[in-house]
Amino acid sequence: MNTSILLAVGAFSLVAGSILGYFVRQSVARQRADTVEQKLKQRLEQVKEEAAQVLNQAKEKAKQVVAGAETDRELSRKQLLETEQILLKRESVLDAKVSSLDQKEKTLEREVAEVKQKEKALEEVRLQALEKLERAAGFSKEEAKKELFELTQQQHEADLLARMRKLEQEGEERFDKRAREIVAYAVQKVGVSQAQEITTTTVPLPSEDLKGKIIGKEGRNIRALERAAGVEIIVDEAPEAVVISGFDPLRRQVARVALERLIKDGRIHPARVEEQVEKAQQEIDSQIKEAGEAVVYELGIVGLDPKLLQILGRLKFRTSYGQNVLLHSLEVAYLASGLAAELGANVTLAKKAGLFHDIGKALDHQVEGSHVEIGMRILEKFGVEKEVIDAMKSHHEDYPYESVEAILIQVADAISASRPGARKDTLENYLKRIGELENLAASFPGVEKVYAIQAGREVRVFVKPQELDDLAAQQLAREIANRIEQDLRYPGEIKVTLVRENRFVEYAR
Repeated sequence: MNTSILLAVGAFSLVAGSILGYFVRQSVARQRADTVEQKLKQRLEQVKEEAAQVLNQAKEKAKQVVAGAETDRELSRKQLLETEQILLKRESVLDAKVSSLDQKEKTLEREVAEVKQKEKALEEVRLQALEKLERAAGFSKEEAKKELFELTQQQHEADLLARMRKLEQEGEERFDKRAREIVAYAVQKVGVSQAQEITTTTVPLPSEDLKGKIIGKEGRNIRALERAAGVEIIVDEAPEAVVISGFDPLRRQVARVALERLIKDGRIHPARVEEQVEKAQQEIDSQIKEAGEAVVYELGIVGLDPKLLQILGRLKFRTSYGQNVLLHSLEVAYLASGLAAELGANVTLAKKAGLFHDIGKALDHQVEGSHVEIGMRILEKFGVEKEVIDAMKSHHEDYPYESVEAILIQVADAISASRPGARKDTLENYLKRIGELENLAASFPGVEKVYAIQAGREVRVFVKPQELDDLAAQQLAREIANRIEQDLRYPGEIKVTLVRENRFVEYAR
């Protein structure tokens, strides 16, 4: 019974507590809501006050901006008005100038028309006077002009020829200077390819592996060979070949012989290299001596210094335009002696001068000067006759001819050098060049015969004397030379010699 009462009282207390708690919670919540709402109202009023302040500030700034813009606009308007006034003034000035120019143009047109009328009147007067003059003189204008020109030419032909010769001489000096410049530029452009052709020797190798042995450890073998022979060795330019480069043909030959022996022997080291180079040098010296003695023996020349024969034999390893100089000298000696025999000149003198005419090329790598000057000094040193020196020094026309033999040496040298095939030229090209040269010169009016001589280095033109006088012949030679320069391609230069000859033959019976 007591328990039931306690339970009932507990349940009632629980319900009452729950109801009381609810109302207390509601009261607390309302108080809190009233506090938040109060804060929100305060914040809202604060925001409104700040917004009003910002708005007022913006209105003030807007008023300032509007006032500044108004001031700028007023200033711009004033400037535009001033510019407009200036443009109006300039326009009025330009109008005035255009009007003035129009008036001047009309005045000029009127004056030009008057001048043309006066010129026309003067031309009519001149023509009338010319007609009267022609009737009085009995000549037309063209006839009088022709007569005047012919008279002037007859009176001053000698002066004109002298003047032309003087101008040609001055022109030759300028052309010679210009030609030297052109040759220098040409040498500059083709120097690389020419040096490649005339300053290298190629040695074939049995296998590519030998290049390593030739080079040696850290390049010792190749440096030893270059130092001993005085050349450069190029091992990477061609497969299975070594290129020897150097300006001195004798050094290249020594290096070639030594390298071939080293390759054949297989033992390549610095000591062996020096030994083989020394042996190759001795062998080449022996070949040089034998070559000089053989040539002199073949020509039948005696009494020469052995050292001179040694220098002469060096030409065996010298080439000029692909032609062996020693064989070329032998040819010149034979040709010169043959010509001398036909003309009754000194055969022995011609033979010696022909043999020694290019001896300076044997030392032109070591001695300064042209090969002619070097050759003269060599022959003087070894006591060769002065007549031989005088005959050989003129073969390039650097010195005047002092004897018939000197002319024969020059002719023999030209014949040997221009022989088809001697200097890398084919017979077909040679004949074609000669034919083109003769046909071109023969195409001019008044030409009777044309001969190309000295392998096309000179063309001789014979003209009809009854059709051309001396002045016309002089002009024709210049025209032929100009046409050759324009239409033909040729090495060096071509000399044009024009011959105008009158022959009068009478018989006394």
